[in-house]
This record gives sequence, structure tokens and C-alpha cells, in this order.
Amino acid sequence: MSWYRNVVWFVKGLQEYTRSGYESASKHFDPADLEVDVAGRSFLITGSNSGIGKAAAKEIARRGGTVHLVCRNKERAEDAKGEIVTETGNQNIFLHIVDISNPKEIWKFAEKFKTEHKLNVLINNAGCMVNNRELTEDGLEKNFATNTLGTYVLTTALLPLLEKEADARVVTVSSGGMLVQKLNISDLQSGSGTFDGTMVYAQNKRQQVVLTEQWAKTHRSIHFSVMHPGWADTPAVRSSMPDFYQKMKNSLRTEAQGADTVVWLAVSSEAAKLPSGLFFQGKSLSLRISGGC
Repeated sequence: MSWYRNVVWFVKGLQEYTRSGYESASKHFDPADLEVDVAGRSFLITGSNSGIGKAAAKEIARRGGTVHLVCRNKERAEDAKGEIVTETGNQNIFLHIVDISNPKEIWKFAEKFKTEHKLNVLINNAGCMVNNRELTEDGLEKNFATNTLGTYVLTTALLPLLEKEADARVVTVSSGGMLVQKLNISDLQSGSGTFDGTMVYAQNKRQQVVLTEQWAKTHRSIHFSVMHPGWADTPAVRSSMPDFYQKMKNSLRTEAQGADTVVWLAVSSEAAKLPSGLFFQGKSLSLRISGGC
């Protein structure tokens, strides 16, 4: 992508994606939108043992929702579950160990889940940014397998369950970084040219936006949305983007601020009134973006 476009995006990020950007935008938020009791509703959140996923799980648990944590690491997931139960007092927190980069494992989990639980809201949060090209045991590029294919397989498998419920929703955590990438359907697994993990991640996030738009067209009874959490101080940012973190750590959003729009899209009645398939850069910013943009 062009140097100019990257610079424009970064300047936009400094203004809107940082903690100060969130604090400025939050002056226009209506607190009543999140004063919601979601007892009796079931939420599944991937990648919820840390970062934005765990922060979203806590906020939904505080509102009485039944929360299913889908995580890869059992030990960290159990710690997260205990923390959520302790802080919220909500005992309806369930743990499922699934590797979102493994399509067969995802499908097997989803088929079992459908026989045992109901589901009102799916939050696709799990993701990774691997900076060197690595393949999974299935021969898939790891970023694509987790960010795009894993999201696709899990959502597709759970759509029949979601379609049984009123006010069903799918929220996918993308990234504003996708704005520096055009969809490249000729090289979905980044096998040609120089491998740049940051740009591969941005391409995957563009793919998620396109998937969301297509699901919205074909599954009218479910509300789909995809969003950018801003630049937040999470374990993933610290490990995958250490240089960025060191330069920006004093300006990054908290995990809760990053999760704020996720929770709003998952629980707010106002969010559900907006058209399905939009990309959000905050509660008040919604766009319909074509894949080639």
C-alpha cells in the first residue's frame, strides 16, 4: 500500500484511535445504551482469556449474561474464568478449549455446542499477528487460519443456532489497519512476495469486513457488525508489535476502552437498529466499506 495512505491512516489513528480519542468521543455516548440487563441471553466470545475479549466478557457478565469463553490455552483460560466470576459475581461462565486456527477442531466444537446450548450473540475476537510466515499442521498460513478461516468456520457452523433466537447478533473484532489494505483474493494466504506480518494482519482484517458484509446480505434474521477497538494496551499488542507499543504505550486505550464498542454492539438495543453489515470505528462511526476500497 502507498506510503501516503499509511501516513494518512497513522495521523487519523493519533487523533481517533488513542486513549484521548476515546475520551473525546465518549463525551457523546449515551450511558443508557449500556444500562442493559441481558440475563437469559447467551454470549460466546473467542480469545477471551486476555485483552479485549476478557474485558468484553467481564462487562457482559456484569449485566447478567451467560458467557461462553472460547480459548486456546487451558491454564490462562481457567485463570480468566475465575477472575470474571470473582469480579462480577456471575456464576454462568463456561469455558471451552478450542484452537481457532484448526478448522476441524472448530467444527467439532461447534457441532457439540449446538446440541448443548443456545446462543444469542457470537463475538469473534480471537486473532493473531505472526511476523514470520508459519504454517499450521493443516498447511495453512497461521494468520489467515486464525483471523479469517477460523472466524469463517466458527460463524458458519453456529449460524443455524443463532437463527433460532430473537435479536441474534455476530460481532467481529477487526482493526482500523484494514483501511490500508485492498482485498487481495489472488493471494489469501500471503504466499508471494515479501512477508510482512503487520500487512498480512491488515489484509486478514479486511477479509473479515468483507465476510461480515456478505453474511449480512444472506442471513437477514441476524445482525452482523465488525469493528475497530482502537489502539489498546493488550498482551497481543505488546508481544506482536513491541516497537509500536514502546512508542505509543502512554497513549494507548485501556482494555476496557477497547472493548467498549464490542459490548455496545453486543447488548445495546440502539446498535441493533442500525443496518446490518457495517464497520464501526466507535459507537457513532459506522461505514459500509466495499472490499476493494
